[in-house]
Amino acid sequence: MLIGIATSEGRAPAMFATLGIAFASLTLNILTLLGVGLILSKMAWGMTALRIIGAAYLLWLAYGAFKKAIHPPVFQMVSAPDQPAWKHFLMGYLLQVTNPKAIAFWLAIASIGATDGGGFGVIALFITGAFIISFTCHGAWAIALSASPIRMAYAKARRFIEAGLGMFFAFAAYKVITLDR
Repeated sequence: MLIGIATSEGRAPAMFATLGIAFASLTLNILTLLGVGLILSKMAWGMTALRIIGAAYLLWLAYGAFKKAIHPPVFQMVSAPDQPAWKHFLMGYLLQVTNPKAIAFWLAIASIGATDGGGFGVIALFITGAFIISFTCHGAWAIALSASPIRMAYAKARRFIEAGLGMFFAFAAYKVITLDR
């Protein structure tokens, strides 16, 4: 999603999507600290269901990437109609908060007890740090991918990039589904 927004709509829309992604990471972080992740991790069937859903999602991403590699859509630089900033924010938020990989990441953090016994200061630092890391990393991608030379290079190499992403997502789905086997 971020590649698509940054390369077709430009930097500002991509940064609003990045802000949405960071706030969704913050939401998942807080839910994990409140124990939602711990509850899910204690339910074996819940973890199995989450793995299956996550693997299915990754396979769906692989399918989409392979489809774009075989039949790439027409690539137009900054040609999309302007959408309000809140729509890009919402797109980023919804993508991240429903992302099985992000949920699995926070479950893993919960399982090691990242803030156990740390007190309010450690928890506040943990929450703030998670937001800053998410915004910084995704923001760096948004800035890099919206740069004109990168957008032009992406347009030329799109088939190979999409095929590579398809292979990566398919392999990741395999690893998620065969975890602990």
